[in-house]
Amino acid sequence: MRNTQQVESTPTPRFMTVRIVHYRAMMLHSYPLLKLLSGRNIRPRQVRPSQVIWLLTTVFILSGCTSLPKQFPQESSYALADTGSTTIGQALSTRKTAQPGLSGFYLLDDGLDAFVARAILAERAEKSLDAQYYLYHADLIGRLFTGLLVNAADRGVRVRLLVDDMALDNGDSGATVLNAHPNIEVRIFNPFFRNAPRSAQFIARFGSVTRRMHNKSFTADNQITVVGGRNIGNEYFDADLDLVFGDLDVLAVGPVVEDISATFDLYWNHELAYQIDSLAPALHTEIQVDNLQKEVKRFSAAQSGSDYMVALQNSNLASTLREGRVDYDWGIGKVLYDNPDKILTARSRKDLHMVTQLDQYLSGINEDLIIFSPYFVPGKQGVAWLKALREKGIRVRILTNSLASTDVSIVHAGYARYRKSLLRAGVEIWEFDRKLTRKQRKRMKGSEGSSKASFHAKSFLIDGQRVFIGSLNIDPRSIVENTELGIMIESQELASDLETWLEQEVPDLAFRLELIPGSLGGDKILWHRLEEGNNHIYTKEPHAGFWRRLSVKFLQWLPIESQL
Repeated sequence: MRNTQQVESTPTPRFMTVRIVHYRAMMLHSYPLLKLLSGRNIRPRQVRPSQVIWLLTTVFILSGCTSLPKQFPQESSYALADTGSTTIGQALSTRKTAQPGLSGFYLLDDGLDAFVARAILAERAEKSLDAQYYLYHADLIGRLFTGLLVNAADRGVRVRLLVDDMALDNGDSGATVLNAHPNIEVRIFNPFFRNAPRSAQFIARFGSVTRRMHNKSFTADNQITVVGGRNIGNEYFDADLDLVFGDLDVLAVGPVVEDISATFDLYWNHELAYQIDSLAPALHTEIQVDNLQKEVKRFSAAQSGSDYMVALQNSNLASTLREGRVDYDWGIGKVLYDNPDKILTARSRKDLHMVTQLDQYLSGINEDLIIFSPYFVPGKQGVAWLKALREKGIRVRILTNSLASTDVSIVHAGYARYRKSLLRAGVEIWEFDRKLTRKQRKRMKGSEGSSKASFHAKSFLIDGQRVFIGSLNIDPRSIVENTELGIMIESQELASDLETWLEQEVPDLAFRLELIPGSLGGDKILWHRLEEGNNHIYTKEPHAGFWRRLSVKFLQWLPIESQL
């Protein structure tokens, strides 16, 4: 068993940590490419330093003549200011006037409602739609979302779509088809080279392409926006029979919308935002583009009678939004974001980081802190900070994924090494169970078997008065590497709703962790789970097999925390 105390008492020098992290990360990224280039069925443990050196040499030779194409002259564009006369603007005018200086917020904690909100916004938009996402899958949700954009553009709505290049499903093909529409422009953020394997670039361009735009927002007519943790894909909107993400967005109106639009413009006009035509010119003929755009509309029409679309049509939120009857909570909203220059500059440039903006809120906590984060890797500094809060008598509660529910085991390994230290300090930890709730099973027509739930919401509550909702995970990747976006909301009503959910619903959704003395010395973790009114106690990572638990133990030894 790993001796945590011994490791903590002999910290690795910073320069050595950085070098080891980069080397081990290269080893991890090297495996699939070594297998490809060597033609051998090697295993990760068989990767030797000499092979890594050979691989790096090959990679640099391959990438030496590659680069991003020179961008076409692209005009800067900005959010439209004269949108008060739109249908959405007029519907909100009276309510905003009655709440001067405040913004209205409505939580979207249900996957169906989260898609309904986006669909109604796209349906009612008259002048502009601005969408910014990290992932954009070519599945049911992705194709339906594409249909929404195309239908809006057909009505004359200006559509700007900004997508990170990490995992753009359907590659450049789908993006160029969208971009061919006269009212749609697509830009790709921090693109990979198009004439070199991506796996090679993870090594040759390590520290560049490994830093991504993780922001998520969807804004209609510069009057109403959706911000939160959801990407565009089935699992985020209750449309995947195998995986359901419990996630959180917020629908917002009022002054905060203009701030979200200004942030979008900052990224849209940044040097890392490439027009898709400059990356992949002339992929389709005009006839092919026309046929593919018609296929998008045919697909959307064909889905009208599907179970998912019927569920959407029966959503109460759809009629509530159309009729302008949304019951917003009104309060002060502050948009917090990473400057996109963060990706191009040294990690020491804290003035470009969202966490610098968060400091004013986190430094003033007096009573209570609740953290919702699917990927929670606090690091030694984070543990020390949370411990200091507890020593002041501040209650700290954390909801994150269990090993069984997480979709990224290596991140769980980074988190697991800090669990005991947090529990010793008096931090309360809940880990999300992978089992679907009764409500989720009912919506998915009773689907059982391989179906599982995972927690994906990114939020925290401060003193029952402030709520942050956005894309920020509490891990080194979000805090240091990627760019993030969120809203800090001063609203006792919203904070109360989320705290009530934690206290009333989470015991039925998650394991409560307890630290007890072990029989052989040291401490031992117990997982408590309320099932059908009875408390079940687990002594090992619940619902996770032996090999998965063993792999996490092994991964905890790897010094790759900066990339988690």
